[in-house]
Amino acid sequence: MKKASKLISMLLSAAMVCTLLAGCGNSGGSAQDGSAGKESVSPSADSSSQASSGEEGLDTSEEVELVMYVVSNEPAKQQELTDNMNKIFKEKLNCTLKINYIGWAEYPNKYPLLFSSGESFDMAYAATWLNFAALAQKGAFMNLDDLWPTYAPKNFAMQSETAKQQATIDGHYYCVPTLLATYSAYGPMYRTDILEGTDWNGKMESFEDMETYMDLVKANRPEFEPYDVNSAGSEMDDLFMWNNGMYSIKGSSNDFLFIDPMEENPKLFTYYEYDKTPEFLEMMNRWNEKGFFSKSALSDTDTEKEKNGKAALKIHNVDTFTGLVIDKPDYSFDYANLVKDVSNMAFTQDAMVISNTSKHPERALALWDLITTDREAFDAFFYGIEGVSYELNDKGEVKTLDPDNYAASAMWAARTTELNRDGIGTPDRTIELKKEWDAYIKDGVGSQKYRSFVLDTSSIETEYAACQNVHQQYWWPLELGYTEPVSGLKEYQEKMEAAGIEKVREVLQQQLDAYIAGLGQ
Repeated sequence: MKKASKLISMLLSAAMVCTLLAGCGNSGGSAQDGSAGKESVSPSADSSSQASSGEEGLDTSEEVELVMYVVSNEPAKQQELTDNMNKIFKEKLNCTLKINYIGWAEYPNKYPLLFSSGESFDMAYAATWLNFAALAQKGAFMNLDDLWPTYAPKNFAMQSETAKQQATIDGHYYCVPTLLATYSAYGPMYRTDILEGTDWNGKMESFEDMETYMDLVKANRPEFEPYDVNSAGSEMDDLFMWNNGMYSIKGSSNDFLFIDPMEENPKLFTYYEYDKTPEFLEMMNRWNEKGFFSKSALSDTDTEKEKNGKAALKIHNVDTFTGLVIDKPDYSFDYANLVKDVSNMAFTQDAMVISNTSKHPERALALWDLITTDREAFDAFFYGIEGVSYELNDKGEVKTLDPDNYAASAMWAARTTELNRDGIGTPDRTIELKKEWDAYIKDGVGSQKYRSFVLDTSSIETEYAACQNVHQQYWWPLELGYTEPVSGLKEYQEKMEAAGIEKVREVLQQQLDAYIAGLGQ
């Protein structure tokens, strides 16, 4: 996907689950719900009382400051939470953690540069939608073959074989995946209260229904932007393809190659080859002319318009919806899943990597082991300070006390099925949908069949990067209706062909064919 949300990805509460996007995006999955994908082993009984991996071979005599980069807007009161978690980290591993934030509006440009700058740092959030595989192939991350099982042994033992496979590039481990599976399901999450008393019939089952809804918002509630879209992208193109049963082959922040997962031997295709793309572009052009979203959406850095009562509808996942419901009880939201073939996202949809410039990789992995297996460390790292940033009920469910100023410090990568807490006020709609998806998803069926497929772009690095650049430059304004649909799609095709899309497709098709052949062995 072209952003975290394409992602993906994603939220404990619109704020605690990382202020939105992821997936991300990718987005992403739930920071408050740990029900999806039970492919893990429970932490050992002593995980809450012992330092994860400092017992054997780890020298903790010297206090060190570890530096981690994450993709998120920095919460206003994060320092208070950082100081609190560092007390725990210092006590258990004699280290502290400094978190550097790359904001949602700037990550498409700044994140790739992080690993080419030569800056010395230790850890970073990583994901399929952040070019994990391509960056690993370029040597951005440290090889974890020995480090991961040695210095994060509890985390390593909890990982499923599927997750370990997805963390493997060219035969080596290059990331620590999340310990929580999420869903490839996107849809409109939308305000219902603002159209009370109008002619709206309450339906949200198609793009036509979305258009009807936004027409009514435009006519009756002009103070709202009908459709919340910003410079990170619209998500509507992903939703359109998924609604038609097409599956995007991931590996980058820009999805431009797709397959029909129901075909026995699917062939890669791109937007200009898909017969329904003109229909999509005409729709988006019409929505643009109707004023459903800002004329300056491509430069709009406001990623929380719906959350802040400025927009009526946004495309994202059910966990973002859950966060909105919890954080904004005075608003009324509903969510419609429009994805036909729901699957689990790859565990590398959210992951942690060790920078090749790290001076303390052993300590960094030991810290990650601690965070992902120790209740006290996880709560401090992810939720903050009990009674200040969050509170718990007698069931251990969590509520964010100040969602506008506190958020999960490292987002989704640290989540585990065992340690994640359900959110107080999780809507019945979320619970119903996840039960429905769990019943539907079967390994080896539909898009679930391809969740472990990893692109190797090392032999086509130049062409692939050129295609990504073309896609971002020409597709994004085209999908938002800023470019005339017919001529714009022709120009997009010409630019992609000039960038080397045919060579890219040839190489990746060979990889896909080999992957499919291997499934039967």
